[in-house]
Amino acid sequence: MSPAKRPAPDLTGQAPGGGRAAAVSQDGPDRRGDDAGGRAPGYAPGRTLPLRVEFVRQLRRRRTMAMFGVLLALPWVLVVAFQFGPAGRGGQGSLRLSDLATAGGLNFAAFALSVSANFLLVVAVALFCGDTVASEASWSSLRYLLAAPVPRDRLLRQKLVVALAYSAAAVTVLPLMALLAGTLAFGWNDITVPGTGEVIPAADVLPKFAVVIGYALVSQLVVAAVAFLLSVGTDSPLGAVGGAVGLVIVSSILQAVEALGSLREFLPTFWNAAWLDALAPEPDYSGMVKGVAVSVTYSVVLVALAFRRFRRRDVVS
Repeated sequence: MSPAKRPAPDLTGQAPGGGRAAAVSQDGPDRRGDDAGGRAPGYAPGRTLPLRVEFVRQLRRRRTMAMFGVLLALPWVLVVAFQFGPAGRGGQGSLRLSDLATAGGLNFAAFALSVSANFLLVVAVALFCGDTVASEASWSSLRYLLAAPVPRDRLLRQKLVVALAYSAAAVTVLPLMALLAGTLAFGWNDITVPGTGEVIPAADVLPKFAVVIGYALVSQLVVAAVAFLLSVGTDSPLGAVGGAVGLVIVSSILQAVEALGSLREFLPTFWNAAWLDALAPEPDYSGMVKGVAVSVTYSVVLVALAFRRFRRRDVVS
């Protein structure tokens, strides 16, 4: 009787009977990934790029400190200019807000907001929102953030929230510092309405002034949205900032063309000065309501386009 034949060695990982061998070791079953979703243990998309980290990163940047330094110093520069400038103080019935700036702290704060809203605050908001994604691309760190991995929508959302927070701080800190500087320099007096010379108690105007600051912030949302949209499509932060500032300049020029008629009301800068109606003896908020509607509509559409564009962008830098 011949000896029993031994089965040939298995080189395919199959059992002699043709079935697949149970790939079970002493450490447990074989896993295709570290967890059910194939992700690394402990990884959670919602925990990537925390707001606190992004806030600190942006705060430590030189452009943030320099911009807030300018915003905080401007009211004091204006105080010195009014105190030691060659021009005399205007009369109480003057039509110009600049002539009534020294009538009290509230008048001075209103003047400081009016002269800075059309340029300085625009530059500040464009800087904070236009430097969000473009700066990461220019530093060649954007692809490493996405490879962390940080989901694209979360990356944009976190950066947009931080940029809007710093923009809100910029728009708020200037009139508040102007109110402090004007009160120390010219006293806490009732506000004098330009043109009519009517006097309104300061206690009645102070709540309205909070509404004015809020409206100034909402009116800058278009600048923030344009800068943010340009930031996701370019590697140049200055290009995004300059594009947003250029939009405001072009809109202001078109606003002066009376031949456009009622079409000017749809320009993003047409209602920027509507907050002056809130400081009148009988406040009129109709212009502010229209301005909020125009600004919010533009900003929502532009931010949606920014998210859509970034989802499809081939990030190579």
